[in-house]
Amino acid sequence: MAGDGAATGAAGERRPGLPLAGVRVLDLTRVMVGPYCTMMLGDLGADVVKVEIPGRGDDTRHWGPPFAGSESVYYLSINRNKRSIALDLKQAAARDALWRLVDGADVLVENFSPGTIGRLGFGYDAVRARNPAIVFASISGFGQSGPDYQRTAYDLIVQGVSGMMSITGHPEGPPTRLGIPIADIAGGMFAAYAIAAALFDRERSGEGSYIDVSMLGGQAALLTYQAGLYLSTGATPARLGNAHPMIAPYDTFRTADGYANIAVGNDSLWQRFCAALELPDLAADARFATNAGRSMNREALYAAIEPRLSELATDEVVSRLDAAGVPCGPIRDVAQAMEDAQTRAQDLVMPVDHPTIGRIEVAGAPYHIDGEAVRARHAPPLLGQQTRAILAEAGYGDEEIAELLASGAAQASEV
Repeated sequence: MAGDGAATGAAGERRPGLPLAGVRVLDLTRVMVGPYCTMMLGDLGADVVKVEIPGRGDDTRHWGPPFAGSESVYYLSINRNKRSIALDLKQAAARDALWRLVDGADVLVENFSPGTIGRLGFGYDAVRARNPAIVFASISGFGQSGPDYQRTAYDLIVQGVSGMMSITGHPEGPPTRLGIPIADIAGGMFAAYAIAAALFDRERSGEGSYIDVSMLGGQAALLTYQAGLYLSTGATPARLGNAHPMIAPYDTFRTADGYANIAVGNDSLWQRFCAALELPDLAADARFATNAGRSMNREALYAAIEPRLSELATDEVVSRLDAAGVPCGPIRDVAQAMEDAQTRAQDLVMPVDHPTIGRIEVAGAPYHIDGEAVRARHAPPLLGQQTRAILAEAGYGDEEIAELLASGAAQASEV
């Protein structure tokens, strides 16, 4: 690997405890799906070198409002733990610089439209000929083959064609996208997972890999039992609002002052649910004794439990069911969720010291490693913030760097 594989990362910084320390990732991605993937790799210790277009950079740098200072909140949310170099790949000198970066990389990630990276001269065959051990990942909307492989993809489009929107929303309402770009995020997560596995395999085989990940594939994988329902029975899943197609009661219920989520996942929980809400007649009702019965008699079940729930405030419903060990919870807004004590205790909000706007907070990584939270070693970089340092690491001298900058082949920000 580019570093010692265990102790050091970029520029000799010590990275104890981070499993991808010493791995160098060449990041030729933009928008969400690719940057989310490379952020995950960076969070785990990889030295992620984000290659951007001079003068413009990642598209999301300009997505807003909202902005924090002059920086897009969208961009800030998915680009920590990376360093930025700005190269104009239309110029031969910049392409030469990129080849030097390829020589020292363990991983290359790109999310251009299929075929574009090859036309730029950096397709997998060309890169592999120069660096046989590289793990090369292409992330696209529909994959690198098939009748739709050249279709342009954004998250909304893929959520629709994948079937995800058809099962999201209430039965009487229109198909609905999830409140987050789940096709982008899942595609990035699956790519990061495959890259980590390929790096592990390379430690044994010494050989790199080519990884083809699609946003469509990520959605198909996430459909899990919904896809299984169709594939096993031929029945097409439908929108059920917040209900579960195979478990009841598992839904959002109105209370005296709002709503509560309740998930009764087995028959023992059902008995506890009835006891907690003082519904002995329901506990003894043969129609509801099993999950299958409750699911088949869902309308009668809801008619029986909704009046009782509507008599109690949300806090009381949650308190009673918590005491009985029945999974439940209030419905918080994003502000309440981000400020919640459990969210903060789990380090799910990450502080970042940004070079121009000061301290900010972003959604953190959902894991601890050896008891330690993932930290922001690098703030989301300014465009070309580390251009000089990255070129120097690639073997360029001061005069050569100055020539690249003067010609416009590279761009460096001054912090």
